[in-house]
Amino acid sequence: MASLETSCEQRQHAFFQDLESPLMLLELFEFLPNVYLYVKDREGKFLRVNRFACQILGVACEREVVGKNDFDFFPPAIASQYVEEDHRVLASGSPLLDQVWLVPGGDGFPRWYLCNKIPLRNLAGEICGLAGIKRPYEHSVAAATGYSRLLKVVEFVTERFCEPMEVSDMAAHVGLSTSQLQREFSRLFGISPIRYLREIRIGVARRLLETSDYSLAKIAADCGFYDQSHFSRQFKESTGLAPLAYRKRYQPTRSTRQ
Repeated sequence: MASLETSCEQRQHAFFQDLESPLMLLELFEFLPNVYLYVKDREGKFLRVNRFACQILGVACEREVVGKNDFDFFPPAIASQYVEEDHRVLASGSPLLDQVWLVPGGDGFPRWYLCNKIPLRNLAGEICGLAGIKRPYEHSVAAATGYSRLLKVVEFVTERFCEPMEVSDMAAHVGLSTSQLQREFSRLFGISPIRYLREIRIGVARRLLETSDYSLAKIAADCGFYDQSHFSRQFKESTGLAPLAYRKRYQPTRSTRQ
């Protein structure tokens, strides 16, 4: 068995070593629907992303991404989580598989993704970066059980996030008790239903801060927060920036109203 494995590795090594460029293989990811591919160096700078990743990051092409890092595309609190996970892979030299993440999209709505990342090594065997893929959680095998039952909750929250809502409302919508919903939702997605509602509201608020000159009071009302103070407090807790600081950072050329 050992000799068979050695022969297989030698054959693979001989073939791939003879390729003009390993980048040719990455071209395949341009044709895979709903698969987000990225490659980063040890400093966390993007070296390669595919077309679907560009859509999620809200850019027109790969050139707008290469050389930048997560902090250029996501609020500090979210980017820090991605970087922390990257550091775990780089430090351990081991893959990190089947991680469920709520990823902000270009339209403001966060969506569930199943994420996998692996360390990359150079010819000397040293870790020189990492590569990862993300794909919508509902398309994954891990979601085969349980997801369809909670899909109605996800849709309910997405469609009615701007209205007053409690976990009991979500549970009643799908015929579960509050404790059942809390337990099943947290088991499947890793966060509570109320936290998911908050992240949806924050995601839409981020988009409005980036693209509109709406007052903070209007954004708070449109996104389902009790008032401007409640919005500002939860926004900073989630993103690491106060709403106005976020607007100034991601919308520097647009005039704003208080």
